[in-house]
Amino acid sequence: MSGKNALNTGSHDLPVSDALVAFMETGWAEAAPASGSTLPGAAWAARRRATLAARFPGERLVIPSGGLKTRSNDSDYRFRAHSAFVHLTGAQEPDDVLVIDTAGAATLFIRPRASRQDGQEFYRDRRYGEFWVGRRPDLAEAETLYQIQCAPLDELPKALSGGTSSRVLRGVDPAVDEAVLRHLRRDADTEFASFLSELRLIKDEWEVAELQSAVDSTTRGFEDVVRALPAALIHPRGERYVEGIFGLRARLEGNATGYDSIAAAGAHACVLHWIRNDGRLPENELLLLDAGVETDNLYTADITRTLPLSGRFSPIQRQIYELVYEAQNAAIETLRPGARFRDFHQAAMRVIAEGLHEWGVLKIGADEAMDPESGLYRRYTLCSSGHMLGLDVHDCAKARAENYLDGVLEEGQVLTVEPGLYLQPDDLTLPPEFRGIGVRIEDDLVVTRDGARLMSAGLPRHPEEIEGWMATLLGT
Repeated sequence: MSGKNALNTGSHDLPVSDALVAFMETGWAEAAPASGSTLPGAAWAARRRATLAARFPGERLVIPSGGLKTRSNDSDYRFRAHSAFVHLTGAQEPDDVLVIDTAGAATLFIRPRASRQDGQEFYRDRRYGEFWVGRRPDLAEAETLYQIQCAPLDELPKALSGGTSSRVLRGVDPAVDEAVLRHLRRDADTEFASFLSELRLIKDEWEVAELQSAVDSTTRGFEDVVRALPAALIHPRGERYVEGIFGLRARLEGNATGYDSIAAAGAHACVLHWIRNDGRLPENELLLLDAGVETDNLYTADITRTLPLSGRFSPIQRQIYELVYEAQNAAIETLRPGARFRDFHQAAMRVIAEGLHEWGVLKIGADEAMDPESGLYRRYTLCSSGHMLGLDVHDCAKARAENYLDGVLEEGQVLTVEPGLYLQPDDLTLPPEFRGIGVRIEDDLVVTRDGARLMSAGLPRHPEEIEGWMATLLGT
């Protein structure tokens, strides 16, 4: 078929006439001057770039922000730049690329603001046009914002040409991957990705402040949820009501939630990553809420509280909760510079194993259960008890084991401590009254010179404190 009978699979917008094109190129006021402000974290990002360049002298280093991803048809997910890119620049636009040359000089390649006079992108491009998605910085504004030399994105191919020894953060931007030939040493880019993760292991002063801000907003989000419980309890999707209430706080005070919130009532709390959040809130059950606000600069909190929906723990709920509480206390007490990263998990698990044995659930003693050749206690508490925290909720994930999982703690590291018990509703090894109860308590801590500071101390942890806190917020 051809001509006007041809199948049209294009845009649902009307065609743009030559007259409209000409009209759209005239009659625009000069762009408002930029505010001239610099991102608060720009100086810290510059220090990180210098550290990175010093680690790989004489090599070209390439770190992309990533591109837009289709959600469905012509709708994209909200863009979130790669954490390594944000850590080194503070920028958050799609398709940007940071290049550090062999002399250590950094250039940020960006898509500059489209002119009203010599192009149609600003009103016709649904992905990047200013009329569709809002204004982005021009080159001068970007240089002021990020305190880094900026160049147009169309100059990137030239900057990446030639046989210069290069390292690339692979798998983030396919176009960048194609533009830079792979090394003869296949492990070069893997080593690069690992170092970019390890660069985030110790947080600087500005990062700790960002994370504290995220924690403080998250505390307010948990308070919002408790105040909203009367309405959530009568809604057929009470879990989703809780998710929405917390999400409102996250969007009002930050960028979004740092990860999909877990709002799990009753036996749903035994599903470690329950994010369907489509269930009711039975008044005699517990609610496990795992949620964190992500700041505008993309640092996230990660906090979990397990709350009695009636406002008071039943005796069995309190028994299980108190064992997890004691396990968390034991873990927190181990945190200090020089302690092995895995020590806090082992401390928590010993308390859990001893408690399960005392209850008669675990038929072997704690020593035998803790033996790596056994590990039978893990039937009831499967996952690890914490992780690094920062730009990613599970931060520094590409770091080498010897510097993270098998390493030692250092001052300035921020991590979560989150032991839990997940007593499955169909587990016949459990007394019937235990089945279907899930409890996790998670807090965020920064390692200090002589221990660790509980960043999330604004939220109560002890069961009596939780009951009092809920009563105050509910006015009961």
